[in-house]
Amino acid sequence: MKVYLLSLGAGLLVGIVYSLLNVRSPAPPVIALVGLLGILVGEQVVPLAKSLWTREPAAVSWLHQIKPHVFGHLPKGSERVEVARALKSSVEERL
Repeated sequence: MKVYLLSLGAGLLVGIVYSLLNVRSPAPPVIALVGLLGILVGEQVVPLAKSLWTREPAAVSWLHQIKPHVFGHLPKGSERVEVARALKSSVEERL
């Protein structure tokens, strides 16, 4: 959750700077973002309908399919270190 709040704060800060400089944001218009939200929600209708059809509780679909897809997995600092080490070793092998 902290990552999402930091992202929102950074976006607000950039928006304020753009406004002070009187430049237009390269972000898509709101109508495009609403369309993307519709796509994201629409993708979740089929898994939810399947779980309801098989008489599973909706919470099962939410926990195992919808929540991870819509909200993603939050990054962890330890994973970054492991990825950096793996990249370093692969670069060293090439040299």
